[in-house]
Amino acid sequence: TVLAQAIASAGFRNVAAGSNPISLKRGLDHGAELVVKELKRVSKKISNKEEIAQVATISTNNDKELGDMIGDVFDKVGGEGVITVEEAKGFKDEVEYTEGMEFDNGYVSPYFVTNSETLETVMENPYIFVTDKKLSNLQDIQAIAEKVLGAADRPLVIIADDIENQALATLVVNKLRGTLDVVAVKAPGFGDRKKEMLQDISILTGAEFISEEVGKTLDAVEISNLGSAKKVIVNKEKTIIVEGKGAKKDLEARVKEIKAQIENTTSDYDKEKLQERLAKLAGGVAVIKVGAASEIESKEKKMRIEDAINATRAAIEEGVVAGGGLALHNAKKVLDKVKMKDADEQLGIEILKSILSEPLKQIAENAGEDGAVIAANCEGETGFNAKTGEYVDMIEAGIIDPVKVTRLALINAVSVGSMLVTTEAVVADIPEEKDDSASAMPAGMGGMQGMM
Repeated sequence: TVLAQAIASAGFRNVAAGSNPISLKRGLDHGAELVVKELKRVSKKISNKEEIAQVATISTNNDKELGDMIGDVFDKVGGEGVITVEEAKGFKDEVEYTEGMEFDNGYVSPYFVTNSETLETVMENPYIFVTDKKLSNLQDIQAIAEKVLGAADRPLVIIADDIENQALATLVVNKLRGTLDVVAVKAPGFGDRKKEMLQDISILTGAEFISEEVGKTLDAVEISNLGSAKKVIVNKEKTIIVEGKGAKKDLEARVKEIKAQIENTTSDYDKEKLQERLAKLAGGVAVIKVGAASEIESKEKKMRIEDAINATRAAIEEGVVAGGGLALHNAKKVLDKVKMKDADEQLGIEILKSILSEPLKQIAENAGEDGAVIAANCEGETGFNAKTGEYVDMIEAGIIDPVKVTRLALINAVSVGSMLVTTEAVVADIPEEKDDSASAMPAGMGGMQGMM
């Protein structure tokens, strides 16, 4: 926001003075590309749990206890590990590690959502139906739906090649009416890998893989053919199965089989995909339970932890740079020797160069200091620690930012700022005047006017 506002303000001034907004945008875009390259060049890969904890601590508003906890979690489940966050019943933060799997693809319709805040569907102790069939007609789901309704008051997770048309409409209607607590998920992967992953899911959950290739039709499905899990969490993009109830010996045999395939394959691509499957099957799920004294505190804390998890993943993926706005402040040097042929494009470069210190200045001003003075004294590895009010080596002090976060902040700021500069008009609704007559009524009469 700080960067976008600074770009827009400087851009508006120059356009008012006669500059070409399109040329300004070209200069800004070119400058941003050079700065991004510089950020990647100076980035440092995260190598240990302590550095992971440092990133997490900063992202939780300098809560070291939470940062250390997140560092421990990533150390155990890895950068690609599954981490979920939920509210605890008590005041204490806890972490539980369970067996589980995460795969790409979420619900096929938003009508299956059970939590409107997180846009997730959470199923406790559900039946799990796994098939490689495309479910299109009422007959495709009728048998299994009737069996589940007649068996027990438990939700149903359907994982199929696809769910569409009449089958999807029927499931949605029954979900909305409360007749059947269900969520439909499109199977992950493509071709033969899709079938292999469906079989992995079947083994993990104890479900029988329903496929005509193995002589099993949809109308012959029984409750005994369904799998189960402690919990299934589904959002728009992914599905997490926690503690599948499949037989341990079957799971171990499947893991052994995949390991053998990895050793025997000569294709790097096939090996990579097999390793992904192995990680999903053999990996675990970390559940962070957030303790708090009130619902408001719990939600705020949960959001900080989720932000920290995302920032930490970004840091593991692309590395880190000096925090506190220092990385962008230093990166502006790459623009010193840039010479554009067009004068307004060069002006775009100069605008970007002039605003790259704004985050550092804003951090200093938030700490009660003069931003311009602080920025003038920051260079190289030396930056401003807003918490202590001292100049320190930012990397050594653990004040670091994920380069991915810094990079995307710059790209998005340039995109938004230049879009505003090149916009000639805005269409907006005229705010409706509020009727104050209702608020002027005597106490106890509110809402009665509709009765008269």
